[in-house]
Amino acid sequence: MKILKYILLLLLLIILFFFGKGLLTPSIDYDCSILVNKPAKECWAVMSDTTKSSQWIKGYKRSELVSGTFNTVGAISNVYVEDQGQEMMMQETITTIKPNKHMGMRFTMDFMNMDYDIIFEEKDGKTQINTTSKTTGNGLFAKSMISFMGGSMIDQETENLKNLKTLIEANTTDYFPNIIQVPATLHTQ
Repeated sequence: MKILKYILLLLLLIILFFFGKGLLTPSIDYDCSILVNKPAKECWAVMSDTTKSSQWIKGYKRSELVSGTFNTVGAISNVYVEDQGQEMMMQETITTIKPNKHMGMRFTMDFMNMDYDIIFEEKDGKTQINTTSKTTGNGLFAKSMISFMGGSMIDQETENLKNLKTLIEANTTDYFPNIIQVPATLHTQ
């Protein structure tokens, strides 16, 4: 009987610790960055190309525009990702756009919300890509879960950025075709 009391007390302490951590740390903030050997304009173009999103965002399946215009402030899309064999949907709202420099997004889903910014800083033909994320759980259980997931979220973002770097540096898509202007010929007689 005494062992049962200790087991119940231990279980109660674990539960209190779990929910207490969620109350004390309701959100996780983290930053990641990577240096890409391409100009910001090309980095932006590849990052914005939704036909290539599955090549750098782990689990990405597709995006469906709900309202607005893709890649404009206020655009809302349903984004589908696969996690552990299950498809999940989150709603993405673009909050900020400064082409070739900064895109801010808010992702909402039942379990959590995330404010995400991706910033491009070019110097000498190379681009530093920096991301900042703030993830907040919806409800006490979700906040508690999120408070323990910081390391895995950073690992995932680091992997995504490495994939993006590889994709950009191997890019063969010409996003900026040169329009060749044929000069008018002068006729002299």
